[in-house]
Amino acid sequence: MAEARLLDMSRVPFIPGRIHATNNEFQRYGPKGFMEIKILENDNLYVRVDLPGVPDDGVRHRVDSVRQKVVFLSGEETLGDEDDKKNAREYSGTAGLGCDCCEITGVDAKMKDGVLRMIVSRVKVKDHDNKCTLFLPPNAGKSGRYNPDESPWNLAELEDHPFVVKGRKDSSTSEATSDGGRLFSLDLPGVCGDDMLVLPNENEVKFYGENKELCEHDESCRIFMGAIKGSSFCAPGVPLLSNDIAWDAEFGLLKVRVSPPGSNISSE
Repeated sequence: MAEARLLDMSRVPFIPGRIHATNNEFQRYGPKGFMEIKILENDNLYVRVDLPGVPDDGVRHRVDSVRQKVVFLSGEETLGDEDDKKNAREYSGTAGLGCDCCEITGVDAKMKDGVLRMIVSRVKVKDHDNKCTLFLPPNAGKSGRYNPDESPWNLAELEDHPFVVKGRKDSSTSEATSDGGRLFSLDLPGVCGDDMLVLPNENEVKFYGENKELCEHDESCRIFMGAIKGSSFCAPGVPLLSNDIAWDAEFGLLKVRVSPPGSNISSE
């Protein structure tokens, strides 16, 4: 793991709002939802699916060979040596057409930093004048959204990832390490390691990530911010910075390891 970097917090923009998207408690800006589907000008579909933890070459997809309506997709999270293997996530889901007038003719897929992006080509097989806007899954455009006009005391409920068939379904987890410390795993899909900042202080470990490498069809970047409170694992009166802190980021997943002083955690 890399050493935590001490950086000027003035580099981190202030983005107001108690919560931005119910699919990820750390997301503060940008397109919402575990999945996004939009119609392109040429009538093809652009599909974005968050699969944090899955390597760039670790996703599989195929078109339904019978009806040619949906794309089946799946992948497994890659864990490090210090991770509990029983927590590895497996993903499986479908995306595509919810109509009977079109068929899929091709899929151009690319997986990077825990995000699968697909261009799904389609052709009409039944004539009609209306533009087809029916997708699968039908709730693709609703994920991540809530009513921001409600009282801030009515906290929005976070969603579970609908494509996780094994392992955790929320956006973060922590587990005890063999040296008496804690390992925190945080989903920041689309953000590469070079665009993540980790900023520890006496009370908490703040983190910030921004996906700067955008696809031409992305509405905007996504920004993630959050903090790991030292009070959740440090003994009373023990400053957080007296611990050894290291972090690593890969495949849209940030891992922060906090270990007792003198435990000599390794750095990559």
